[in-house]
Amino acid sequence: MTETNPPPYTPQIRLYQQWLAEQRGLHFESYDALWRWSTTDLEAFWQSIWDYFDMRSPTPHTAVLERNVMPGARWFVGAQVNYAQQVFRHVQPAHEAGFMAIVSRNEKGRHVEMSWPELRRQVASLALHLQAQGVQPGDRVAAYLPNIPEAMVAFLATVSIGGVWSICAPDMGTNAVLDRFRQIEPVVLIACDGVTYGARDFDRLAVVAELRAALPTVRHVVLHTNLADSPEAADQALQAAAPCTAFAEATARIDAAVAQFEPLWLPFDHPLWIVYSSGTTGLPKPIVHGHGGTTIVALALKILHNDIGCSYEPNSWGERYHWYSSTGWVMWNAQTGGLLGGTTCVIFDGNPGGSRETPDWTTLWRFAAELGVTFFGAGAAFFANCLKAGVDLSTCGDLSAVRALGTTGSPLSEDAQRWGTSQFAAIAQSEEQRDIWWCNISGGTDFAGAFIGGNRELPQTPGRMQCRLMGCAVEAWNEQGLPVDDEVGELVCTQPIPSMPLYFVGDVDNKRLLGSYFDMYPAGHGRKPNGGDLDASAGAVWRHGDWLRIHPDGSCVIYGRSDATINRHGLRMGTSELYSAVEALPEVMDSMVVDLEYLGRESYMPLFVVLREGLVLDDAMRQRINDSIKTALSPRFVPNEIFQVPEVPRTLSGKKQELPIKKLLLGQPLEKVINREAMANPGCLDWYVAFAAQRGGLSSPR
Repeated sequence: MTETNPPPYTPQIRLYQQWLAEQRGLHFESYDALWRWSTTDLEAFWQSIWDYFDMRSPTPHTAVLERNVMPGARWFVGAQVNYAQQVFRHVQPAHEAGFMAIVSRNEKGRHVEMSWPELRRQVASLALHLQAQGVQPGDRVAAYLPNIPEAMVAFLATVSIGGVWSICAPDMGTNAVLDRFRQIEPVVLIACDGVTYGARDFDRLAVVAELRAALPTVRHVVLHTNLADSPEAADQALQAAAPCTAFAEATARIDAAVAQFEPLWLPFDHPLWIVYSSGTTGLPKPIVHGHGGTTIVALALKILHNDIGCSYEPNSWGERYHWYSSTGWVMWNAQTGGLLGGTTCVIFDGNPGGSRETPDWTTLWRFAAELGVTFFGAGAAFFANCLKAGVDLSTCGDLSAVRALGTTGSPLSEDAQRWGTSQFAAIAQSEEQRDIWWCNISGGTDFAGAFIGGNRELPQTPGRMQCRLMGCAVEAWNEQGLPVDDEVGELVCTQPIPSMPLYFVGDVDNKRLLGSYFDMYPAGHGRKPNGGDLDASAGAVWRHGDWLRIHPDGSCVIYGRSDATINRHGLRMGTSELYSAVEALPEVMDSMVVDLEYLGRESYMPLFVVLREGLVLDDAMRQRINDSIKTALSPRFVPNEIFQVPEVPRTLSGKKQELPIKKLLLGQPLEKVINREAMANPGCLDWYVAFAAQRGGLSSPR
């Protein structure tokens, strides 16, 4: 549905500032002044977000921020919320305006449009089904589903009754999924029979059977027949997965109970979902985020900074939000978050680059053109691939509705951004498209939000993100814990944010949580905004693990990971998971991997292997290693190259020295990155020094 003669568009962040002036008497001469207020007067800022978005609770909160401490800050104490309640607020007005909740298409051209009332009905039906199976608030529900409407329905149904949601993508192998789901002990598994990717069908019924057998806490399975193209094929899949309930059956209920269903009101910090962000050692970290913190941060990020409006509001009439993602990436959660603001979510399931035999990087652009996407988001690697493939947007259909491009996942190069800007300038049908706005963001899985991102009102410089986000007290620090200006340093956040993790599942005394984010700088140090220290009881600053530079104008550049975590185009994986896959092969005695992601250069990930004596790394062995990684983890984590080495460098305590070797290969001098006296085998360094010299090294980010 379209509105005739819509009013001139006003950026969402300007509307919020106008509201601050009218309702709070607050006027800011610059965005920097607004940001500084938002990161120093935390209670006033987050209360303003609550009020601006008219968040509701049947009980009042007694404090916005009960105690400023990290970790452990308690927000909006006494308030009750539910993510699904916020979504359901839009059912009637969005439907009356004629807008869909979800528009979906897959590689095979299967097209689904789900109305807001139908979304609500299916969510209620499945929620009642889960309750009938005994699911109680706090129980975990695990999903093994692709990026389809059924995944959004299953998520909303789970959280509407207080269940805790967790999802893995079906391109992940059994081992990788079990490493995640075993830790959370789910009571229900919602899975699919298979997926299509790159023009190939992948049956996943065997994986579903393995998951069920290895997860003794699962007492009920719901199966979506995603691949089945006939009732007979669907019946066969359901029989193969028996005992189970068909997803279509569980969502088919139409009766008074469904019509009267309402999501439960839950405490602000009731667990919402569990996501996974791997470090360099041990199992993936099962991170728990809460209903209230996730909802309020998503509204501020999605609407004010990403400038994604409500589809039925006159100012953003007809908004259609697309961010390409798999369900294994937190951007799936971010895409689903569009529903919180009453926005039509447009989703694509499949390979954005076509098939291996016939690559086609116009796939997503043609999809966006046909479905009238207004906000087009994808990983930075997608735009880099379009540039390399020579994509010409003038051949992709009518893209006149697109008014913003979003990127995240890895640093977006200046070349890729200039490519997109020039492409839209060439096809521009509006003033907005003549200098298309890029909403480049960085944050992620760890706190279900972004630290750095966009502001439609600010100037944009190719290769940079425009600003630090409101409420995010982000600084770049050197090794001594001192803020640096216009230099590369560690990204830290010196103040709490409502969506920071509640806890990790199974984390005794918060040891993993503290070790992941809070152990680099002393407790209390830098906990006072704009410098200074608080008592150690205030806790430490959040250290994110990225290299950051803040330019004098407030714009920012992320240069890549400052730790040894693998970041393949936005998907994080712990090196220990890759080692488990590689070293399971009897020929491999030891291994080490480093991810040389760095701004402006293509991500390069070499794998170094020590083979059993007498063996030589040949093409057959390389294939075995790659196949093992594909099966256990995902094809996304296959290394660029594999090298046979005499030894893997280790510390005296036996730890692999990934980060020093990473820094060496990024061009830093050996004497600055490694202490030979702390090594068990310093003689092996000669090989890596020679390798770094041969590769030429990358520009040092320090």
